Amino acid sequence: MNMDQFEDRLNALRPRLHRYCSRMTGSAVNGEDVLQDALVKAFHARAQGVEVDNLEGWLFRIAHNASLDFLRERARTTVVPLTEDLEAAPIPQADIVAISFQTFLQLPELQRCAVILKDVLGHSVEEIAGIAGCSAAAAKSALQRGRVALRQLAQTPGDISLPLMSDPDRRKITAYIRFFQNGDFDAIRTMLADDVKLDLVNRLQLQGRDRIGHYFTRYAEVTKWRFAFGAVEGQPAMLVFDSTGPMERPAHFVLIGWSNSRITEIRDFLFAPYVLETIDWTRLD
Repeated sequence: MNMDQFEDRLNALRPRLHRYCSRMTGSAVNGEDVLQDALVKAFHARAQGVEVDNLEGWLFRIAHNASLDFLRERARTTVVPLTEDLEAAPIPQADIVAISFQTFLQLPELQRCAVILKDVLGHSVEEIAGIAGCSAAAAKSALQRGRVALRQLAQTPGDISLPLMSDPDRRKITAYIRFFQNGDFDAIRTMLADDVKLDLVNRLQLQGRDRIGHYFTRYAEVTKWRFAFGAVEGQPAMLVFDSTGPMERPAHFVLIGWSNSRITEIRDFLFAPYVLETIDWTRLD
């Protein structure tokens, strides 16, 4: 497999890898960060001449380890003790989709890994063992316990996560969105820090006020988008709707980072539609 074939295969697996990372980390946004880190590691290993027989299993193994590194660094895991050796039926896909990321996050790491890989992504117990680096018996036990725990946890409804913002912060983000709504991109450019970073997720990364000007030009050329103030996983966000559709769900979203009154980071998920698959969002305006 040459590098072009490797990249094509990796891009095809990206949505599945993101589904895994997002549920392991408890966040679709953090899951994308972890996925990017995992892909960098995969490209580096491939450039070093690493050959693998099972590319999908190898990539999931890298994504699994990257997720664990993230969780341990943030110390965000909460262990749910389960001591009974219980049999549990598979959780239907429709029910899995309805379970929030934060609920998944309450499972111990191996249980979370087993349920996601088996009931979300359809891997076998043997494949789970290979990805998680454990025995098949341990993977089967973790899967059974995880299913029981997840059903118990999912019975407790979660609250919608809303951003906690000061009035000045709310004014800044709403001003940014208002300028988008009015097509006043020159006003937005005056808000940019000199070293502002643009992450057009899954497409390109740029840094510097002068280098990201074309980003706004492209938005000025497209008239189908409609913009609204909202929250994504508790973070204030600009929700972007396709006005040619029913506008019942965002087509994508944009996160803005600030330092005082200057924009220091723009993360636009236009080219990462898979992130919206089960993300928690709400419109606030």
